[in-house]
Amino acid sequence: MGVGDLFILLIFWGFCLQAHVAISQKNDTCNSNDLRALEGFMGSLDSGIEGWGFDNTSSSSLCCSWVGIACESSRVVELNLGKKRLNGVLNESIADLDQLRFLNLSQNSLIGQVPMKLFQMKKLETLDLSYNDFLGVMTQEIDLPSIGFLDLSENSFAGTIGTGICLNSSRIQVLNFSMNYFTGTFPVGFGNCTTLKHLVLHSNSLSGNFPDDLFSLRNLNRLDVQFNQFSGLLSDRIGNLSNLVELDISFNGFNGALPNVMGNLQKLEFLSTDSNQFNGTLPTSLSNSPSIKVLNLRNNSLSGPINLNCTSMVLLNTLNLGSNQFHGPFPDSLSSCQKLRSINLARNNLNSQIPESFKNLQYFSYLSLTNTSLHNISSALGVLQHCRSLSIVVLTGNFYDEEMPSDAKLKFENLTALVIANCRLTGLIPQWLSGSTKLQLLDLSWNHLSGTIPDWFGGMKFLFYLDISNNSLSGEIPKSLSKMESLISRNISFDEATEFPFFIKRNQSARGMQYNQILSFPPSLDFSDNMLTGQIPPDLGDLKQLHRLDLKQNSISGSIPSELSGMKSLEILELSRNNLSGVIPPSLNNLSFLSKFDVSYNNLSGKIPQGGQWSTFPNTSFEGNKDLCGDYSNPCSRPERIPLSPTKTRKNTIEVGMVLSIGAGFAVGIFVFGYTLLFKESWRYAYFVFIEKMHRGISMFLKVKMAKAKEYFRDKAR
Repeated sequence: MGVGDLFILLIFWGFCLQAHVAISQKNDTCNSNDLRALEGFMGSLDSGIEGWGFDNTSSSSLCCSWVGIACESSRVVELNLGKKRLNGVLNESIADLDQLRFLNLSQNSLIGQVPMKLFQMKKLETLDLSYNDFLGVMTQEIDLPSIGFLDLSENSFAGTIGTGICLNSSRIQVLNFSMNYFTGTFPVGFGNCTTLKHLVLHSNSLSGNFPDDLFSLRNLNRLDVQFNQFSGLLSDRIGNLSNLVELDISFNGFNGALPNVMGNLQKLEFLSTDSNQFNGTLPTSLSNSPSIKVLNLRNNSLSGPINLNCTSMVLLNTLNLGSNQFHGPFPDSLSSCQKLRSINLARNNLNSQIPESFKNLQYFSYLSLTNTSLHNISSALGVLQHCRSLSIVVLTGNFYDEEMPSDAKLKFENLTALVIANCRLTGLIPQWLSGSTKLQLLDLSWNHLSGTIPDWFGGMKFLFYLDISNNSLSGEIPKSLSKMESLISRNISFDEATEFPFFIKRNQSARGMQYNQILSFPPSLDFSDNMLTGQIPPDLGDLKQLHRLDLKQNSISGSIPSELSGMKSLEILELSRNNLSGVIPPSLNNLSFLSKFDVSYNNLSGKIPQGGQWSTFPNTSFEGNKDLCGDYSNPCSRPERIPLSPTKTRKNTIEVGMVLSIGAGFAVGIFVFGYTLLFKESWRYAYFVFIEKMHRGISMFLKVKMAKAKEYFRDKAR
């Protein structure tokens, strides 16, 4: 290649580079109007946005390259700032981004009114303002002709829900107004949103019933109105929503019979009517549904036998019929639902045994049969052990007065939670439980179990919740419990955290639902109301992750170990009604999370600790200990001082007088002697040195003597 060719190549490369820079600048430089709008939006926030030019981390003219911004032809079309922890008040400026198609400000801390202009942006396709604290009412004057996704959930909007958006938008597919404070009846007008697929209104205060135009939404595949105040009959016209995949009307006041139109909902996979007032029997169209995967009819007044046609219900994996009025026998047909993973039939009157056919449910992982009048616990556990995937078993309130099976052949290798409480079972804590090495939660409370607490509990790696209270257990607390790994470090990985759908309750502060998991249970050891003896093992102080230790109503003796202060996470310490003696260790002051402490009715003595959380404990926490004293009990009297003898009193009086006399005389003598010397200049320096040394000596002498004098006068005052 010659010099000329090289020169031409360099010129060509330079043009290419210049063109690339020009294109980059064209793509990165945003419209001046958009830049002003972004600047105004930034000014409404309490803090900057990292990567935006207004915080001097990048050029303010290249806004199209900023975090969360996308442009087309130098116009901002996307603003995605979800989960940035922004806070401030949203102002009108953001609505000046008139080319914006995607706006996501979810999960920040924005407050105040939403600018009206934001609901009149002609090109906006996605608007996500969820999980903020916006307030105000929903205007009917929404003009978003291009909108397809609108999410205003988890805010503080109030008043009635406006449906004006359905008049001006022909593209809307998702409307989410959940977890706000909307009131009034279900609004008429959603029927005009002909393209609507998701309508989510849960956790508000809406009332009345469904308007007729709702049933014209042929494209609707999700309708979620749980946690409202709807009432009345559920219309048969619900069957017109032929594309429904999910229908959730839980926690309302619907009543009457469930409409027998589920055969029309051939795509329905999820149905929940939890906590309404439905009655009658299971509709045949529902008990034969081939599409249903999750069926939750819990907490209604449904009755009759549980007749499910599992030959047709081939996709059913979750069945919750708990808290109804169904009667037995136990539905043997369930064993044909091969994909069943979760069954809750609690609080029905089945009055039978678990059928042998349950051995066939190989994917079966969760079972709750609380208060179903089951009998024959040996047979039940013998059947369930064949369900190899079984993880959670709740059998509370059954098998009354039977004996806990001790068959060493029983194996539950994947068990993470076992609750067999309030069954009045006799026998021992079974050895076969030691083979359930994945166990995290064990509740055998309110039975008649006897014997001792097994040492092998200390070797269970994942066990962090153990409740064996209200039994007849005796003997000492095993020292091996101080080795329970989950109560020392609670190092349970996310994969090992097991869902525990035993409770479903509303979280009022979040205006939504809270699904409990096993890991939401506080790490606990509850041995209360037994016949345990011996002392509290000091090594229990090693259980740094323990939140609750309950040993009340036993016969435990000895002192309270000061080592319990090592339980840094302890919130509840119950030691009442035992035979404990000695003092309350001052080291327990280090338990900064302690919110409940009870040592009443023991033989404790000495002073009750003061300060900190101790001021929050009621007097009843210490009553029944006649030798305890302090601010919350009998006041601690001052120790009596030994009276001085008459001889010592006279000696101290003479000594005090001597101190005062010598001091006064010595001061006068020094003054006279010094006054003479001061007239002789050669003696002046020696005089002042002498005075300084004498001053120090006299000060030390008087300090010792005056201390004795103060003690004397203090004793006299007493």
